[in-house]
Amino acid sequence: MIFPEGFMIGAATAAHQVEGNNIHSDYWAQEHMPHTSFTEPSGNACDHYNRYEEDIRLMAEAGLNTYRFSVEWARIEPEEGKFDETEIEHYRRVIDCCKANGIEPIVTLMHFTSPVWLIRKGGWEAESTVEDFRRYAAYVTEKLGAQLHYICTINEANMGLQLAAIAKRFRLMAEQAAKSAKSAEGSVQVGMNFEKMMENMKFAAAENAEIFGTPQPQVFVNSRTPEGDLLVMRAHQAAKEAIKSLYPEIKVGITLSMHDLQALEGGESFAEAAWDEEFTHYLPYLEGDDFLGVQNYTRTLYGPEGQLPAPEGAELTQMDYEFYPEALEHVIRKVHEGFRGDLIVTENGTAMDDDTRRVAFIRRALQGVHNCIEDGIPVKGYCYWSLMDNFEWQKGFSMTFGLIAVDRSTQKRIPKESLRYLGSYTK
Repeated sequence: MIFPEGFMIGAATAAHQVEGNNIHSDYWAQEHMPHTSFTEPSGNACDHYNRYEEDIRLMAEAGLNTYRFSVEWARIEPEEGKFDETEIEHYRRVIDCCKANGIEPIVTLMHFTSPVWLIRKGGWEAESTVEDFRRYAAYVTEKLGAQLHYICTINEANMGLQLAAIAKRFRLMAEQAAKSAKSAEGSVQVGMNFEKMMENMKFAAAENAEIFGTPQPQVFVNSRTPEGDLLVMRAHQAAKEAIKSLYPEIKVGITLSMHDLQALEGGESFAEAAWDEEFTHYLPYLEGDDFLGVQNYTRTLYGPEGQLPAPEGAELTQMDYEFYPEALEHVIRKVHEGFRGDLIVTENGTAMDDDTRRVAFIRRALQGVHNCIEDGIPVKGYCYWSLMDNFEWQKGFSMTFGLIAVDRSTQKRIPKESLRYLGSYTK
């Protein structure tokens, strides 16, 4: 299996999940609430903020040629309208390090975490966020754009609607059985603790009000209204316009979380409605984008009564996803029907203790990508999630997605066979 010359093969991270001590962000504040829904705080995470050179070198030594990472808005603009020059210079050094190691940087401007001040203003349901995000995107591009070829504006812009649906389903399932409630978490592609959230709800309102000025802060990873959903897309468009006005040659796109939606007999209408919510209704807002970031981890089955659990006996990952790497090929083909531009797989991976299963997942997923390219679909790259075992949001450090293990007592990096295996595809 040989990929075209110039095909990007790499790994992805998000700033909050790996850097550590992201103290001005909404997530940091939520992690330290007395009745938090997080199993543990992020703390110094993987200390990637200080150890990025070692991590990038490990990627390059294994053969990877691409690194998708996020710059942290809460570091760069810790107070509204006040930008921290030392922080933007930090990210300049990260990009320089990538270039020195022959690695293409793909920068994401917003990967779930926001400055606390933004949430106090109404967060991702507030009209002012569109202009705030545009200003931030313009600043980052002005400072770093000369070094970049690719920018993702917003990570998984559709997460809010997915969470609204899963929260509704969780409430229904939680009434039936604890086992069913747990399985609900496995149907959304982010580490969530719905059970703990339900338990803490009565306490969280007062604590949120104290920190954010409202009992229901509109953080990005939150159930979103239809108006808020489209506001996110308008923020993307505003950021894209700002980037292009400064550096028209930078390729700009957004990333979406997408499942392989499979209908059994009688489930077709459910699958069609889910795909429209997850992807199709965004198409008018993606016109003119240079690429779309495809993010997929598993499939979702539908029957005559709606969404179904994973098949009996199916292999499940630590996240309660069905182990199904073929989902990626199916999603790429389906996306290509609606979006005719370039595609980059910006996230795809599996959380498993057994690294041989990770190798198998990568092999089968890349075979699917290769099949798509053979059929003329313009897939330009594949970034595995994640470069290292890291902070999986509300689930803490227990999920092992990484190509590199991290001993958090010493921060020692332990490359896995899967890192070498992924890198072998560039050689």
